[in-house]
Amino acid sequence: MGYQSLPSLSSIINMLAINPLLIFSTKHGSFLFMLTLLASPESNLKKGLTLSMAFSQKINCRMHSSSLSFILLFSCLAALYSLSGCASAISSATSNMMNHLSRTILNNDDLSLVETGAPAYLLMIDSLIAQDPENELMLSTAADLYAAYADVFVKDKTRSRKMTQKALTYASNAMCLARNDACSLKKTSYKEFETVVSSMTKQDVPVLFSLGNAWAGWILANKNDLNAIADMARIEYIMQKIVELDKTYKDGAAFVYLGTMATLLPPALGGRPETGKHHFETALEISGGKNLMIKVMYAKFYARMIFDQALHDQLLNDVLKTDPQIPGYTLINTYAVQQAKELLKSSTDYF
Repeated sequence: MGYQSLPSLSSIINMLAINPLLIFSTKHGSFLFMLTLLASPESNLKKGLTLSMAFSQKINCRMHSSSLSFILLFSCLAALYSLSGCASAISSATSNMMNHLSRTILNNDDLSLVETGAPAYLLMIDSLIAQDPENELMLSTAADLYAAYADVFVKDKTRSRKMTQKALTYASNAMCLARNDACSLKKTSYKEFETVVSSMTKQDVPVLFSLGNAWAGWILANKNDLNAIADMARIEYIMQKIVELDKTYKDGAAFVYLGTMATLLPPALGGRPETGKHHFETALEISGGKNLMIKVMYAKFYARMIFDQALHDQLLNDVLKTDPQIPGYTLINTYAVQQAKELLKSSTDYF
């Protein structure tokens, strides 16, 4: 029994001591946040984060994301130290806490709050993974969130490449832990890649999807690199395998990827608009309309490609008429509403 898998409390304090002004300038907010998180890490994350930001604003201190990151890192690790039990139990509790935090973020409808607060969570994940680098669930969770944050919030190209590379590294490590024959899927020949992926089973779907998701984000961030673009065939194969094994995984998310890839290029350059339409329609059917981003992607890639303004506007207006507050989809739906408004605004000019 012991706590050897956790960093020492002194190391955390030393980390925070790098910038004493940071702790002083935000002490009111961080103190309240720590209290609410320690009281109930799961239910009070948003409340604590909101209080922290509110008090920082009250004392006329603009909290940069790096400041908030250290506050959240300290608070969450302090919460972990309040748990009792052996190291393995704490590792399990850590994974559970990360899942709860992920759900809290996904069910938040304040994009600005998430954009400001999520980097704190990402730094916390980095710290926890450094202490438990063979935690497959933690690695996959980190990959998903780094990829999602880079896709939605990061506009700077250099930063986007860094974040998507980290997401891909985490996802690759998780895949390697799940299957020791899948440690070099990005570097191996396509034939070897195909052999390994084709042998995967339904239990491999979660980690395989995380890899495909992170890999797709990395390609997007490196779209000017022909070597990166060449990897698209591997992403398509991964998503096709997921559809084969469990087409309902994440409410048909693999079909969204397949639909997007089929409609990225016009028919003259190899695009397959009707195949893409089928994939988008399948995703909508499986998701039951919960994921509003599917309709946005459908309009943006398929309807615009074939210049169907009626379908384009109908899909986007459907998004605006739907309540985005759906468990597990609130954040992405809020973003979908924002995107739908922008696409509709440019509809007349485009068509």
